[in-house]
Amino acid sequence: MLNRVLITGGNKGIGLEVVKKFLDVNYDVIVVARDFSSFPFKDNKKVTIIEYDLSNIEDLPNLVKQVGEIDILINNAGYMQPKYTYDNYPKEAKEHIMNVDLHSPVELITLFSEGMKERAYGRIVNTASIAGQIGHPDIWYGIAKAGLINATKIFAKILGSHGITVNCIAPSPVETDMQKDNSEERKREFKKMVPSGRFAEADEAAEVIFWLATDCPEYVNGTTMDFNNGSYVR
Repeated sequence: MLNRVLITGGNKGIGLEVVKKFLDVNYDVIVVARDFSSFPFKDNKKVTIIEYDLSNIEDLPNLVKQVGEIDILINNAGYMQPKYTYDNYPKEAKEHIMNVDLHSPVELITLFSEGMKERAYGRIVNTASIAGQIGHPDIWYGIAKAGLINATKIFAKILGSHGITVNCIAPSPVETDMQKDNSEERKREFKKMVPSGRFAEADEAAEVIFWLATDCPEYVNGTTMDFNNGSYVR
């Protein structure tokens, strides 16, 4: 094993907590994000930071060459745009969120899995969302996350015979910067549906992602891990 992991969106929130977990087990960690101004591990010798806008699909092959070979890919980067409604969603905004939340993860899986197949080993974890299961007011965010869940299942079938597992986590709301885009009223309504009466903490989601990427048995493949405290029955 290479003990090298790439984490997109690892500069904050859930991704940052995932970074910490891999550093704890002495992995070489590559973090791809747009802004590292508040990233606490910029000077860590085990961490490589790459500033990159994942809406830029065309240059992803060059990014992959810069990163080099990895044995774990964490497609964590994503965002929502609740300021737009389904009937007033600019074309550019649709394209941008679909690129970051869906097209980029699919392309990274496609590109990095080639090296994983040669070594007959790889672990890929996608951060989806409960929005991809039950819908979301930001319609294109929900569509992108539903697509990522489906892509997880497809790639698990394609890559499973090569020693590569592909799984994802579908969190309900987590206490991260993303919550600034939700109104206080909406957050209160969410919490009423949660048995524990709170949102998840980022490090709790990171524990699930880390397990899927490391100690998870090979037979767990193509799975979407519900991470919602039992608050949503499907």
